[in-house]
Amino acid sequence: MRVAFREPLVTDLRRTPFHAHHVAAGARMVPFAGWDMPVQYRGITGEHVAVREKVGLFDVSHMGEIRVRGPKAAEALQWLLSNDVAKLAPGQAQYNALCNPSGGIVDDVFAYRIAEDDFLVCVNASNRDKDFAWFSEHLPHRDGCTLEDQGDAWAQVAIQGPRGVDVAAALCGEDLASLGRHRFLVTRFADIPGCIVARTGYTGEDGFEIFLPADEAEPAWPRVLEVGAEAGIEPIGLGARDTLRLEARNVLYGHEIDDTTSPLQANLGWITKLKKEGGFLGSDAIVARKETDTTKLAALKLDGKRIARDGMTVHADGRVVGRVTSGTLGPYVGHPIALAMVEKGLATVGTPLSIDVRGNEATAAVVDAFYKRS
Repeated sequence: MRVAFREPLVTDLRRTPFHAHHVAAGARMVPFAGWDMPVQYRGITGEHVAVREKVGLFDVSHMGEIRVRGPKAAEALQWLLSNDVAKLAPGQAQYNALCNPSGGIVDDVFAYRIAEDDFLVCVNASNRDKDFAWFSEHLPHRDGCTLEDQGDAWAQVAIQGPRGVDVAAALCGEDLASLGRHRFLVTRFADIPGCIVARTGYTGEDGFEIFLPADEAEPAWPRVLEVGAEAGIEPIGLGARDTLRLEARNVLYGHEIDDTTSPLQANLGWITKLKKEGGFLGSDAIVARKETDTTKLAALKLDGKRIARDGMTVHADGRVVGRVTSGTLGPYVGHPIALAMVEKGLATVGTPLSIDVRGNEATAAVVDAFYKRS
């Protein structure tokens, strides 16, 4: 299966604490966001199916982390982020959009409330420097909160799949089965203290994302594989992470969303609290754009075997009505799938469309979802 990770040749790539384990396992390594990362081990399709049916282990240490602390930390993040941060209790995590004054998305992030006055915000790898600069420039109430780039202080792994709860629980000795989605514990993991074990993920499966102190993290990788062997765990590369998120209809920054895309265009209204008291940075523009934005993200199920790729044009009634933002053969659903930004009136489920795949027409229809966990 083809998944494109296009970056210029870089000779000074960064390495995660688990890099040597990837190389020893024979992973195919590629440059990604300035890091030398595993794109696949035994193959994208097999790794994808393993996560859907058993459990997989991902290295996501390239992600960035920003720490916001102080008596006004919650108030500051309430202004900077799109969701209702004030509703978070300690031990809860929340998906958010970080927006600019024109209503576009600077990044999509996860906020973790560690204590009443202590938050960790996880940002996309490709946006680490940009996001910290944005926080530094726009975070309010600096007299009552501090800002710290902790991207180098944390390593991060994800354990995803139906057996993920069994593996993660065995590694931290906690009752994770009763831990709710988007909840987390600060606990030991793989005998490493001070880890954040969160029931979050990007694959469409149940699972956990674990933040580990970077200078102690290296032994965790082989330990997870050892403990998870009975459950059938295997290492998973970035290639399958991308096909899994696409099959689950999750957006990817730089594809479905960017600094020109409104959260409402990307079907992220559920994390965009336009009525929260005081609003948030970009909220007025998002409201205004409800009437002026002409496109919306749609999920497309393709007929036949032709595979749509990002940038290909979408057509209706003989005219171009949009462009593909991501596309692949869904390894688990068994047919080609795509996300596309199309004219708003054509984003309704059931609408027939077509995609120009290298000069050939691939017929498609708008669907509600590709894959939903049973």
